[in-house]
Amino acid sequence: MLLSRTACLTQRISAVKKTIADALARKGYEALTPVQQAVTQPELEGRDLLVSAQTGSGKTIGFGLAIAPTLLGDDDTLGASGAPLALVIAPTRELAMQVKRELGWLYADAGAFLASCVGGMDMRDERRALARGSHIVVATPGRLRDHIMRGSIDLTQVRAVVLDEADEMLDLGFREDLEFILDETPSGRQTLLFSATVPGAIAKLAQSYQRDAERVSTVSEQTQHADIDYRAMMVAARDGENAIINVLRYYEAPNAIVFCNTRAMVSRLTTRLSNRGFSVVALSGELTQSERSNALQAMRDGRARVCVATDVAARGIDLPNLDLVVHAELPNSHETLLHRSGRTGRAGRKGVSALVVVPSSRKKAERILKFAKLSADWVSAPSADDVNERDQVRMLSAEDWQTDITESESATVDQLVEKFTPQQIAAAYLRQYKKRYSAPEELGAVQIEKPKPRAEFGPSVWFSLSEGRNQSASPRHLLPMVCKAGKITKDDIGAIRIADDLSYVEIREAAVEGFLTAIGPD
Repeated sequence: MLLSRTACLTQRISAVKKTIADALARKGYEALTPVQQAVTQPELEGRDLLVSAQTGSGKTIGFGLAIAPTLLGDDDTLGASGAPLALVIAPTRELAMQVKRELGWLYADAGAFLASCVGGMDMRDERRALARGSHIVVATPGRLRDHIMRGSIDLTQVRAVVLDEADEMLDLGFREDLEFILDETPSGRQTLLFSATVPGAIAKLAQSYQRDAERVSTVSEQTQHADIDYRAMMVAARDGENAIINVLRYYEAPNAIVFCNTRAMVSRLTTRLSNRGFSVVALSGELTQSERSNALQAMRDGRARVCVATDVAARGIDLPNLDLVVHAELPNSHETLLHRSGRTGRAGRKGVSALVVVPSSRKKAERILKFAKLSADWVSAPSADDVNERDQVRMLSAEDWQTDITESESATVDQLVEKFTPQQIAAAYLRQYKKRYSAPEELGAVQIEKPKPRAEFGPSVWFSLSEGRNQSASPRHLLPMVCKAGKITKDDIGAIRIADDLSYVEIREAAVEGFLTAIGPD
């Protein structure tokens, strides 16, 4: 099977070397995603590319394949490592490390050495790795610029540069760093820009630093909110704020917005969350433009992860990695619900829109969801046990367990192992992990009843009434009148349609005879 997959992939993509095709086959690739196919067309080999692709579309492997001919030339393997041949620049440490892992297995058979330069890591370890030599360097803009200015990285041999999620890097304020880095690389390099959208700032960057770039777009048209999971969470009236805390803790989204209906609620909830240890900012009408900009920048650069806002104050904002929207108070219309929720589930990312519903607001929530033509899962808010269970899953799947021990950590690790038992080390790790998060809240029990779909109405007869919209007729007015006059119940009435001067009422066939008898021939 491995040989047949390799041959098939090699036939499909003329630009892919055997070492790359072997790596893809081992990973189970039988076909490439649309973006991977688009950037590996033979006529695009070595070309500068401006690519629109959604997150989750396989773009990391896509640009790994696109730069392979530039890096490998006529060979299947890379030579001895020295000054880097390729730079991949990503907006965040998490994304950069993910890219490094993906390119690591893709180029393993080609003999590639990879190094990373990302903020928050030990710079001495990075300098040592760069000094040993590497073929591909994956970096965040600020840390890479630091290495360039310190002379610890040589960019004179760079053949290809990839800017991953370029639009987000510009949103985070990295334009100056990116321009500085690109100016330090050879002018004959291959430059690939990958971006979910191509606003004016991206187009200008492409024009300045790319040569005759080919525009490639694989962003598919999707229906609005197709990637949003709506959850209506029933809570006891006294547990509304506690439920919000548990929802935020359960999902631990990179960015979350909590919507309130009033400034007073924004202030109250911001204070409550801040006191519970959440990194939170507020957006409400009384903020100055400067305060608003600072709050949004804190969300974008990771200093804050939760934004509590009113609808008016949050209008027009767009945050990267916004995976969770919480409706602390129900919106007053279905249009507002759609507007709030539409801030998540973008660019291929999955999002959650959580409605906190107290029993007295159940009917309102059902009505808003119906008018918005949305289907929500009616569930309980996450309990303390649910949050703790989710924390344990996150802890055991953390990258800490897969990351190699660095030279700067080695001595301390040996000292810990020598001095303490495995149980003591594990307990200390667990305590430190728990200190990073606020404890969840205990919630009271609440009965969850899913809305019952209305039964099929069955055979019926339509009747007309001689008043309509022009006579101020409305279903609310007509329903009790028809029931009283015809001695029937509302269950015997189906649809009511209002025209300009007439109205039409659907009556169950079994009730028609009694209805006609009751209203009489006149």
